[in-house]
Amino acid sequence: FPGPPFTHQQTPRKMVYYGQTSCEQDTERYLDVVKYVFRSYKKEVPLVVNTMGWVKGEGLLLLIDIIRLLSPSHIVQMDVYDWKAMAPLTPEYVHLTPGLYTKGKQQAKCKQMGTSGAENWKPSEVGADALAPEYKLLYVHPEFPRAGVAGEVRVHSGILRDMAILGYLGQLQSPEIGAVLPLHSLVPYQVPFSAVALRVIHTDVAPTNIMYAVNASWVGLCRIPEEIRCQTDGPVLLTQTPVCDCLGFGIVRGVDMEKKLYHILTPVPPEKLRLVNCLLLGNIAVPNCVLVGQQGVEGEIPYVTSDYNYSI
Repeated sequence: FPGPPFTHQQTPRKMVYYGQTSCEQDTERYLDVVKYVFRSYKKEVPLVVNTMGWVKGEGLLLLIDIIRLLSPSHIVQMDVYDWKAMAPLTPEYVHLTPGLYTKGKQQAKCKQMGTSGAENWKPSEVGADALAPEYKLLYVHPEFPRAGVAGEVRVHSGILRDMAILGYLGQLQSPEIGAVLPLHSLVPYQVPFSAVALRVIHTDVAPTNIMYAVNASWVGLCRIPEEIRCQTDGPVLLTQTPVCDCLGFGIVRGVDMEKKLYHILTPVPPEKLRLVNCLLLGNIAVPNCVLVGQQGVEGEIPYVTSDYNYSI
């Protein structure tokens, strides 16, 4: 599809909510996610893998792991004008170079697939003279200045992420009504605390503060295989971040502590919502314009404050 991603959003066959814009802090879980999603690939159609732009240091080593894991038939490598960013990813280079969790030929060839976690990537019985991976490298070296300059991409990536979220939330709007309705005027779903497990992905939050973190936050609506068991009327908190199916996204627009309910806005259809039993909160924020641009509110705008100490 031509144009930026927010203009042609599609419902994926398989999706996991990673919850961060960079995998630098948790590369092991990132590989677990890649393996989990890749298992659903049926090979009835060609698969194009759009890798990250992180190709320095551990990023390059992680890319080598991913190449070994996915065994592609072709690799398209785009270099940067007037600066050799990295060596050509030839089959020989990938064969000899150790990755972040896999070893090169000089040490031991490693298995491509594990059940879960990088600890399953153990040396195989194949000897050091194992064949190099078989794929065709298509190497593109631009001939015009400023091609591939990372600084400009970084500036726009945050804006594109916000546009993707706004495009997704646009599904909440009624096609019959001409004006865009503010989110506070839409009726949310009521979800009992006991019906869904809760996990903050990117940082540790004390159980006593968990609702402060969840309120007015962007969450992944997920499905874990385990049955939710709630001993109390309080929230069900997971101790580890699961690698599981994500069925869509929503905003926790309020928390009713008396009735023990989450109020969630989401465009996910009811037949899929019945499968959701886990809310994952990551380091992805609701765009500021959603909160600041609430129309028809008298007095203070919900979730927005000017009484803030900027020296903190």
